Amino acid sequence: MAKLDIVQIPVLSDNYVYLIREPDSGAVGVVDPAVYEPVLAEADRRGWTITHILNTHHHPDHVGGNLAIKEATGCTIVGPRADAGRIPGIDVEVGDGDSYDFGAETAQVFDVPGHTRGHIAFWFEGSDALFCGDTLFILGCGRLFEGTPAQMWHSLGKLRALPDETRIYCAHEYTQSNARFAVTVDPENDDLTARAAAIDAARARNQPTVPDTMGLEKRTNPFLRADAPGVAEAVGLTGADPVAVFAEVRHRKDSFRG
Repeated sequence: MAKLDIVQIPVLSDNYVYLIREPDSGAVGVVDPAVYEPVLAEADRRGWTITHILNTHHHPDHVGGNLAIKEATGCTIVGPRADAGRIPGIDVEVGDGDSYDFGAETAQVFDVPGHTRGHIAFWFEGSDALFCGDTLFILGCGRLFEGTPAQMWHSLGKLRALPDETRIYCAHEYTQSNARFAVTVDPENDDLTARAAAIDAARARNQPTVPDTMGLEKRTNPFLRADAPGVAEAVGLTGADPVAVFAEVRHRKDSFRG
């Protein structure tokens, strides 16, 4: 079975929309369409017919293109059961433990609340691809608009358990700012220091930092490392419960201006 073709479409100021194609069946999906015009244009340019929209959560910069794309293509909209009332045009509701067949590929669905109460993620194991919306960013995680630190730490734990080779297709290019913050709460992490320098170089060349791998995130993302002694020590919580450490790291990031 061939792996998904994945096309990254930059939109708005820092969003990424993903156009995905399962080559055996020709199924074409759009992950979190903030807008519709560039998505339809890219699909048309490639000769692809959009058959699905996969939504991770309800925020307008993730569902803003839903109805126009559905009107243009007749596609099926798949989204979180726990937040179906806020997903425009939803046809299929999915939640934790469900699987969804996308052509010859299958997505495993995780409930990952914290950023919003009904957030989900789609993991295509056969393509080593995780579409996680705003739950996990490269070197970061989403703000807790509707959830608690305990919920988000649990959600991130589900994603952290995925294989190291999993590629993280998150929905925003926040990595450079995330890196500047990360080194303040994990200052002794040599992998992180080197990675921050590489990220600065990539952005100076106007190159995307997304996707990257779960293995690298496990070693360098402080939001996945709240149970690491070095992070707890750096925020003055040596020996504390990881949820407390995570909450403090998230609080510091919310006010970070680096």
